[in-house]
Amino acid sequence: MAINTTPALEADGLVKTYSTGRGKPPIRALDGLSFAADAGTVFGLLGPNGAGKSTTIKILSTLAKADAGRATVAGIDVSRHPARVRKAIGFVAQKPVSDPVDTGRENLVLAGRLQGLSAPDARARAAELLDRFGLGDAADRQVKTYSGGMARKLDVAIGLMNRPQVLFLDEPTTGLDPEARAELWAEIEKMTRIENMTVLLTTHYLEEADRLAARLAIVDHGTVVARGTPEELKNGLRGDAVIIELAPDSDPAYALAALANVEALREIGADGRTIRARADLGAATLPQALAALELAGLPVASATVARPSLDDVYLRHTGRTLSKAQNHALENAS
Repeated sequence: MAINTTPALEADGLVKTYSTGRGKPPIRALDGLSFAADAGTVFGLLGPNGAGKSTTIKILSTLAKADAGRATVAGIDVSRHPARVRKAIGFVAQKPVSDPVDTGRENLVLAGRLQGLSAPDARARAAELLDRFGLGDAADRQVKTYSGGMARKLDVAIGLMNRPQVLFLDEPTTGLDPEARAELWAEIEKMTRIENMTVLLTTHYLEEADRLAARLAIVDHGTVVARGTPEELKNGLRGDAVIIELAPDSDPAYALAALANVEALREIGADGRTIRARADLGAATLPQALAALELAGLPVASATVARPSLDDVYLRHTGRTLSKAQNHALENAS
């Protein structure tokens, strides 16, 4: 039997520009973005707010049209057959989609009916999902009485009512506490492992991308700057990460100059008082780095050696850490 190698999701050179009005230049949200995702896997789009992740999902789910490029979902051309795409997908947006004055059960049944299920099938599917997400005891309570984690689980359940081939999760755990986030992670893992569903996950959480994504693309300013499995991306950074937190009265510029004399260090950079560098043998190089800073009269608050992280990958390809990029995006949005 021939193996189907057609990607469950494919974006090829997507471009999307938004007019800002008021005489301001347009914003290019996507600038030739391309990736492909295999069926039955979680594919992650990792990047800060404003990187183009949500715009990508809107185009793939037919909520927006690309200015250029091509996209397919479940083998269906998005621009040519949007109605077919909508039948094949589930979509969980960043903002809540449930009606707070209706009960959890009523929200699910309504979603099922809107998606073409018969009344008995909608009720049966709703009961199945309420039990699966641990919402059975709260099924007949108004959603406005739900905790944040319960409401988010309901949003995901609504996205699953039509048993989609592909599920879009746009920043699904933003604002959740650690326990609720872990519970939702476990459900996302089940979707691919048990149901062979394809999940496109957008996130700015490094741990979330590292744990859930079989493959991921790092997105910056509307384009993919790196792609691969989390391990491939981290292993592409040779050596260890050396991270030094300077004391408040230490000048980062002087610290960079002092560390430039440590031959074993490379890719030295500063993010505020945090100095990051790479070394083939981090444990052996760290004492040399600390000695150089001490000789320069620069006190250190803390120092660590670690294997490469996705934040190191993001820093390598964009020139800044993901947390710094996220904070900058939030400041611009406020």
